[in-house]
Amino acid sequence: MSYSISTLLTRNLHDVFGENDPARRRAAIDEIFTEDGVFYEPRGVYRGRDEIDRVAGEIKATHPDFRYQPIAEPEELGDGGRIQWVSGRPGEAPAYAGTDFIIARDGRIAALYLFFDKLR
Repeated sequence: MSYSISTLLTRNLHDVFGENDPARRRAAIDEIFTEDGVFYEPRGVYRGRDEIDRVAGEIKATHPDFRYQPIAEPEELGDGGRIQWVSGRPGEAPAYAGTDFIIARDGRIAALYLFFDKLR
């Protein structure tokens, strides 16, 4: 199945990095990432769905009660897009913020770049 860039950005935020259930997280990764997808973040580079699944689970395990909330609508440009977000416990001030950039190929995420932002 092929998805819009905005859908990919939103699903990655909620269904991959915001998902506590390992089976649902993996199903989402298989749906929205290419087999050779790459995730770049400040601490490392993760190649392929298995590695993306592993690191997404590790990240979520450090704060299982945090939720990711977009602070702006997803933006699309060519085969790329971005979404700005904050994360924290519901009802509390955000603990951190970031921007996800993706490059899509055939309606799936081929590359994901995570940049942490300063809280506003």
